[in-house]
Parts: sequence; C-alpha cells; structure tokens
Amino acid sequence: MRYIIAISGPVAVGKSALADALLQRFSSHRISTRQLLLDAGCENTRHALIEAGKRLDARTQGRWVRDGIARYVAEHEGKDVILIDSVRTEQQVAHLRETYGERLIHIHVEAPFDVIKERYEERGSYVDTGMTYEQVRADPTEAGVWLLDRRANRVVVNHNKEPASLLALAVAGLGLFPLEPTPNVDVIVGGQYGSEGKGHVCAHLAPSYDVLVRVGGPNAGHRVAYPPYDYIQLPSGTLSNVNAKILVGPGATIKPSQMLKEIRECGLEGGSSRLVIDEQAMIIEDSDAEIEAGPLESIGSTKQGVGMATARKILNRGNEPIFGAKVRLARDCRELLPYVKPVARYLEDAHASGLKIMLEGTQGTGLSIHHGSYPHVTSRETTAAGCLADAGISPRRVRKIIMLTRTYPIRVGGTSGPMGKEINAQTIADRSGLPLSQIEKTEVGTVSGKKRRMAEFDWEQLRRSASLNGATDIALSFSDYITAENRTATRYEHLSAETHAFIAEVERVANAPVTLISTKFDRFGVIDRRNWR
Repeated sequence: MRYIIAISGPVAVGKSALADALLQRFSSHRISTRQLLLDAGCENTRHALIEAGKRLDARTQGRWVRDGIARYVAEHEGKDVILIDSVRTEQQVAHLRETYGERLIHIHVEAPFDVIKERYEERGSYVDTGMTYEQVRADPTEAGVWLLDRRANRVVVNHNKEPASLLALAVAGLGLFPLEPTPNVDVIVGGQYGSEGKGHVCAHLAPSYDVLVRVGGPNAGHRVAYPPYDYIQLPSGTLSNVNAKILVGPGATIKPSQMLKEIRECGLEGGSSRLVIDEQAMIIEDSDAEIEAGPLESIGSTKQGVGMATARKILNRGNEPIFGAKVRLARDCRELLPYVKPVARYLEDAHASGLKIMLEGTQGTGLSIHHGSYPHVTSRETTAAGCLADAGISPRRVRKIIMLTRTYPIRVGGTSGPMGKEINAQTIADRSGLPLSQIEKTEVGTVSGKKRRMAEFDWEQLRRSASLNGATDIALSFSDYITAENRTATRYEHLSAETHAFIAEVERVANAPVTLISTKFDRFGVIDRRNWR
C-alpha cells in the first residue's frame, strides 16, 4: 500500500465522483464510513447511521474510523490506494495521521455554496432527507466539515470539472500518475528493410520484461524458434514470457481474423487480462487488401491492406467517408471488445510501478515512409521515434534502442526498390559453407511468401540507420551467413576470426556495441553480451 487517501467535503459536493474516478483508475479499495458503522452493529437507515456516527465520535474522540479500517487495510495491503469515503471531523483525521503518518493523504473537496445547494436539490435529496440544504449545513458536524480544508493535505474545487480532471488535480505529485520519466522502455527496431530477425531476438529478450508492446500491422511477420510460432499481430515474446502483459498500441493496424487466430493459438481467449488492444487501433477491412492488390504490386507491397486502412484513418475523419469504407476502430469491432481498453492507462501504471517494457517495432528503417526510398516504402514511420509515437510512449522513457541488422540485407521479392549491390543465395552459400537449399528455404517472406532479394552489407545504411534511431545497441543476425561454423558457437570467443572482425567494423560504424549475436534459428541461438538486463 502506497497511500491511504481520506476524502472529506460537504454533502453534495461531489466526493463520490472523485472516489469513483480514483477507483477506476488505480489499484484501490474503498472503505466507506457507512460500512464501518454497519460493522459496529448500526441499523441501516440514514437517521440511525448519522446518530451512530455522532455517538462514536463522542465516545472515542474520532478513533472509531482508524480502528474500524484496520482489518480492511490489512486485507488490501497490496493495493496502491486505500480510500476512506469519507471523514467528517478533525479528530478522525488526526488519529488516522497519527497511525499512518505520511501515507495518509487527506483530500478535501469544496465548491461554492450555491453550486452545492443546486446539486443537492437537483438530485432530489430533500425528498430523501426531508431537509433543505440550509438545514443540512446547520448540523454541527456538517458545519465542521466545511472547515476541514484547514487540515487537508490538498484542497480541490469541484466546480466545472469532469471526474477525470478532478482526479488529476487531486493526486498530482503523489507519483500515482508517473510524471518523472524514469527510463524503463527498451525499443527493438530493424535497421535495414525488415526481416532482420526481430522475432528471434525479441523472444530471447522477452523473459526480462514485464510488459511487451507491439505496433505496426499484419504486413510484417516475426518468426520465433521456441516456442515455434509466426507472430504477425502480437508481440514476439507472447509465448516466451507467459507472465508479461501484452499491449497492442493505438497506432497499430489490425486484421481481426489474424488477431483472433493468434489470440486463440497463444491461449489468450476469453478476454484474458494479459492482453490489451488499444481502442483506437485501426481495423483493416477486406476491401483494403482488395484495393491494394493491383496498384501496389509495382513497389513490392505485401498487400495486406495496411496502407489503405491507414489512409482511410487519415482521410475519413468527417461525417461521411471520402475514401473507401467508413473507419472502424478496435472499439467498434465486436469480436475484439473483450480485449479493448486504453493502452495508455496500462503504460502509465507500468511506468509508475517501475516495470520493464519492451516495445517491438516492425519492418525496418529502410522502409520508413519518410526516410526510405520513396515510393518503395511502407505506410508508417518504422524508426524508433515512429514506434514510440504509435505506442504512446515518451522518448524520455527510453532506456535502450536495440537495432537489428543482418549480415546480408534482404528486400521483398519483385520490384521492391533499391538495396545496394545485389547478390544471390548461391554466393552466400559459397562464402559460408551453408547448403544452398537451407538459405533458399529461409529467405522467403513470412507474410508475402515471396522469395527475397539479397544484397551485400551496406555500411552507409548501417551508419544512417544507427543515427536515425539513436541506437544504443546492435543485434547482429545471420552470423552463420559469414561462416557455417558460427552455428556451433555458444560464446563470443567461439565465433570465427572473420566474424570478430566484422563485428568490430559494425561497432565502429554504428558507434554502438554489438551486444546480441544470432548464430542460428534455435532456442539457444543467441549469444548475449549485454552488461544490462
């Protein structure tokens, strides 16, 4: 338990609105003084409760509230907040503060008299109590409540404020909303044209994190060796860390049938509390893929409808669609509703709790719509900055940016754009000693199913991508394409001399250490040189 928050304020000031907002937003348990009176054997009528409270105040000098909450506090020690709704005397507050010290936060809610009176009358309280508001306020205990602002840690005026706005004002500075950006997010991005092996590396890293976040759409597949799976919509560590929270950010594009397939196959059915899909993630319609099928063949698109859906999200913000179908977000998709909630809330909770977050980008920097070779680009910003924006994470929360790079970059087969000096699979087979059939089997698009184009390593691309992303670490994949001998390596020292030389050059050009090295597509196929976890 971080805090005991005691709320005070006049009748009809809006204490319940603040309490409800706090309960909805944070891990909390509400203790009503009404329940404490019932626990003491009081009859459950308004008059009896009021009189019992006065008698207990007189007999215990207000200690009954502190004593009554003790068992509830013990039962709910794991909550962030224990909420007392509400306190009504200075003595009650004083005994709470004596026992709980700085953990006791007393919030007093106030509003102008005329506003409170109007609320009292609008909600029909006169019929319930038989008393005008002036009569209610004249009660000595109620009159004293108006003066509790003098003893409160903070006073909030509930006038012309929505409950969420009142809550933000009431708990500011308590650390429940994490405003101090402690770096707790590691971003995984591709440094080339995608297919750098992000799935393999993310699955290796996943057990070290509490929260796994995915952005992008179904035009990128991330293949994992153990447990074997091709992730297209969910984070690649979903099965590698079954305790991690799984978040799909608001900038994602979702093909419902694919998402539901992965939810089912990854054991997340039934509205699993592990999975949260942001309410504003864009839904891809069947017509989106149909429209892309012809025209985008010329740029090597995977034609999954991602670009079309993204365009519709931008253009169809008016009352009537001007381009394609009407926009449908995750909150409008009945099949996904059990998983749909605001991702921002879970990220804020993770930040506040100091949880470790891994943000998994899709595709590669060379496919960035702004920084790639237009028009042979994808429909989103694929750099670390774009991934952070799509997830809703501040750059100041970033701890590490791990950039994946292959020993030989690839692009989707066909007319998919420039990629330096092209070579074929036979060349890599001759250099590495790997069977040609193995390379050809590997170099097929997870989503497109197309044979991939391959090229020599591009040092300028490495330098520019490292600069664009602000890479703190490099993960090198396909080290077995340098030499097949690397497939047996389990430590850095086991890698070939040629590989050591190549890694040294990568580190010099990227100005970042190579801390992860993929030796083979296997559960234990990553050499981990990190000095951070």
